[in-house]
Amino acid sequence: MAIFFVWRSQPAPEPLPASAPMSPLTPTPSSATAKVTVHVAGKIRKPGVYRLPAGARVTDAVAAAGGVSRGASTDSLNLARRVIDGEQIVVGAPSGQALPGYPAADPAAAVLDLNSATPDQLEQLPGVGEVLAARIAEFRTSRGGFTTVEQLREVSGIGPRKFEEIKPKVRV
Repeated sequence: MAIFFVWRSQPAPEPLPASAPMSPLTPTPSSATAKVTVHVAGKIRKPGVYRLPAGARVTDAVAAAGGVSRGASTDSLNLARRVIDGEQIVVGAPSGQALPGYPAADPAAAVLDLNSATPDQLEQLPGVGEVLAARIAEFRTSRGGFTTVEQLREVSGIGPRKFEEIKPKVRV
């Protein structure tokens, strides 16, 4: 009798319910509304400061400023490069030089906002590669954003020396 009850108490396999098809990923509201601010200057129709969606390219900034002036060249610009918040884009300057009255546009010298920079932008920081940029972004997501630059010290892979290199190039 005991053997019968032990045999009956064993679980019986049951088929799994049919899975529902997965919906495509959609951007989160915060990423869909993220903006960067750039200054477009030089030989451009409407120079000025423009707010563009995060992930915008130099070509988007030039288009937002009304396009290049007649006879101006964009040869010195990488039109496919993503813009960085706070950057100045100078149109028509000879390669490596700025137009009179405008400092040279150097994306490496731009100060990144830790709470809005993309992993691609974070990789432009000294000593930050793909893995460390992903860790910074993950830290930001898990903590609801950075409140101070000093919180970078809490990210795995950022020691005192690397923090001192990065510190002047970031803000909150």
